[in-house]
Amino acid sequence: MTWEQRKLLDIYQNIGNAFVGTATPYYVEQGHFYLESNNIKNGQINHNSEVFINNDFYERQKDKWLHTGDMVMVQSGHVGHAAVIPEKLDNSAAHALIMFRNAKVEIEPYLLNYQYQTSNSKKKIDNITTGNTIKHILASDMKQFTVDIPSIGEQQLVANYFIQLDELITLHQCEPKNKMEDNKMLDNINKQILFCDYYEKWIKVYKEGAIRKVTLEKYYMTHRWLKKLIPELKICEMTRINYQQLLNDYALYHERQTTMDFHHQLKGAILDAVDEGLLDRDPTRKAIIKGKTPAAKKIKYINQFELHTLLNNLNLKSEISWDWFILIVAKTGLRFSEALALTPKDFDFGRQSISVSKTWDYKGDGGFLPTKNKSSVRKVQIDWQTVIQFSELIKGLPEDKPIFVNGKVYNSTVNDILARYCKKANVPVISVHGLRHTHASLLLFAGVSIASVARRLGHSSMNTTQKTYLHIIQELESQDVDLVMRSLSGLS
Repeated sequence: MTWEQRKLLDIYQNIGNAFVGTATPYYVEQGHFYLESNNIKNGQINHNSEVFINNDFYERQKDKWLHTGDMVMVQSGHVGHAAVIPEKLDNSAAHALIMFRNAKVEIEPYLLNYQYQTSNSKKKIDNITTGNTIKHILASDMKQFTVDIPSIGEQQLVANYFIQLDELITLHQCEPKNKMEDNKMLDNINKQILFCDYYEKWIKVYKEGAIRKVTLEKYYMTHRWLKKLIPELKICEMTRINYQQLLNDYALYHERQTTMDFHHQLKGAILDAVDEGLLDRDPTRKAIIKGKTPAAKKIKYINQFELHTLLNNLNLKSEISWDWFILIVAKTGLRFSEALALTPKDFDFGRQSISVSKTWDYKGDGGFLPTKNKSSVRKVQIDWQTVIQFSELIKGLPEDKPIFVNGKVYNSTVNDILARYCKKANVPVISVHGLRHTHASLLLFAGVSIASVARRLGHSSMNTTQKTYLHIIQELESQDVDLVMRSLSGLS
């Protein structure tokens, strides 16, 4: 594209002094033109007065208007600096401005502005600058100043390029300072954050709505212990020594496994704090888990003979009772909340199965809740005798209402009933959850694989089953060794 060289006289209809007298242009920005002046000869503008641009610029004289898009240039002082209204003007000790307005041709003012910034243009301006004490340039000389003008389309492309380049340079110049100031402010705030307050906020952000209510309560219990043990510890003070001391103090009141759970609940929040830059390193690394001497463990399960004896003592009438509840848990291994949520619709007598897809909120206000995890949604096979018993028992009951729930239910109520039956049958006293352990134990001793037991119990992984029933698995492995030895001894 050919560029045409034109004089400013051919481009602008009016080129003259915008202000006559002594005035320092402060800046033009966001619709305002600010001046620092004590004396404007041809107008009454006071010191630091403000003149609005909006659609037009008015300098208190009817013949002195600047329209948005017109140009102004410093006439004296730092001569040669131009700006497009309402762009920012240099805060220089200028005494007057040259005004360019009413373009004769289609012109992009920003392009002219950038042309004035080139070294070649500055040399040309220096050639027409006069004065010894105060350098200045006359409007009459500026009329003869030449610039290169392409088509309006190309003018806009060039102008937009320089505008974006200026914005990018400004952004990079400001960004490090702003980031540094923001980080400094963030650091100052973070240094004031107590660890227990950070942990409480972490629970609300990451855990509320994502985990079951009963699990959420465990996190808040951990938070209450933090407020008791380290109420004044700031997050930046969480070193390995301080963290280990926290675990040691907690372990004075709890067994090792409980301390391990406490450690795991804190570790997630602390690792997030490291990722966010609140901590330089992970203070939980190589933490040593201690704890009180475990108390004598209650018996969690009974053997097959004892279970038979217990179930034979149940009073299984023709109406729904907690005795039937004890029987169904013993034969299915369901969790307490899962068994409470059973409805007639969940029984498929033709396929000899029970569908487990929900739990009952017995710790809250009642109502159905989701299962503990996705793996807990399952179908549990039942024997033919249980099919016959429950097909008669639930006949005529509402399809979608829980069978065993009639008002508020307490876990302790059912445990007390079970305890009485255990004493009556002269077997070790176990809880309702102990019936679930008994069910799993009998399956493992019968040779059922760990994978099948895990699916039947609704465990999220076989690791859970292995950890829970490690003592049984070890006993079975001992029996397997004897079996292997007997098999090998028969070889000749």
